[in-house]
Amino acid sequence: MWRDRLTRGLALHLCLLLTFLCVCLHVYLELGERRGPPSPLTLGRPTQTSQVLLDSGARKLGAADPMERRVGAEDRAVKRRVSYVRTPKKDSVAGKTVGGEEPSTCCPPLRPNRKHARWHIELEPWASDSHSLEGEARRFLSYITSPQVFCGPPSPESPVVQGGQEGPEGRWAVCLDSRYSLAQRIHIQHCRVYSLGLGMEDKTLERSLVRAGCEVHCFDPSLRQAHLQESDMWLHRLSVDWRDPNPAIPAQRQHSNTKKLATILNDFGHRQVDVLKVDMESAEWKILENLVLEGVLSSVGQLLLEIHLHWAGFEVSGDDPSVVRYWFSLLKELERAHFRLFHYHSDPTKPRLFLHRNVLNATSAYTLGWVNTQWRS
Repeated sequence: MWRDRLTRGLALHLCLLLTFLCVCLHVYLELGERRGPPSPLTLGRPTQTSQVLLDSGARKLGAADPMERRVGAEDRAVKRRVSYVRTPKKDSVAGKTVGGEEPSTCCPPLRPNRKHARWHIELEPWASDSHSLEGEARRFLSYITSPQVFCGPPSPESPVVQGGQEGPEGRWAVCLDSRYSLAQRIHIQHCRVYSLGLGMEDKTLERSLVRAGCEVHCFDPSLRQAHLQESDMWLHRLSVDWRDPNPAIPAQRQHSNTKKLATILNDFGHRQVDVLKVDMESAEWKILENLVLEGVLSSVGQLLLEIHLHWAGFEVSGDDPSVVRYWFSLLKELERAHFRLFHYHSDPTKPRLFLHRNVLNATSAYTLGWVNTQWRS
């Protein structure tokens, strides 16, 4: 009798052992399938940081069985890898591809020509150990009055663009040298111009570029209509700022409709601007800083900039030597972005003021022309 009981007990234990082995084999096969080759949509393995997060999440599952915690971690790992896939927005208008090219199948960046955003500019070393205003002003004024490249005369077949280099109303000039692409772009009527201004300023250069065949957009917050076409120029009731409006502030409390240039380019579906003219009445320093930090300068062929020196400018702080050092550092950032000064003009009608005083007999306003030597449109 006891032998029969022993035999039945051993058989029962053997059945339980076989059942446990079958369950383990099933779990092992399931995990093997989960750890198989990734889906073709998967772009890569999770980063080390993601893996640490997965491991910490697995420890917080609270399951009694370690195998269940491992299964949960594997499930989240698969979901995390698939979540890396993103569909980029097309930089175009109404869903059209830019330049007639088909989009890449490997997730191209939204703006491949732009660098990653930065937090601050690199300040140049002081002009002298004394950190004096005269030393900083002398270096700055020498820099803005020393052209770095010579803009040769345009070829006979180049279009005639009247901006002028003499007189208070003809201080703007573009470079039509054959080494750079603006003349060729105008010739094929594939030229785009952005003019940023405040109030009723002179539009001689813009009208001349329109007659030459360029697409010209003027931004002025004083306009009565949101968008208006006048003399083949587009006028927009927009003011370019160094920051986008705060969404928490109601629209009726905002002083004007302001946006960053990068936002406007994205809204209009424009990737490149052949000529960017900026006359923002002392807001140019912070706007230029924003263009540098967000890498927008790589989308600009020529930059025509009027700078105002009678005071530090909007939201520019510090003592006078530090302000001039900041100005100089911003212009050196242009040089790092492959821009070279080809033209400067001092307005003789402006007062001789440099940070509220007469320093080296400098005028309070200068117009500078910069060309992107690596501009490829």
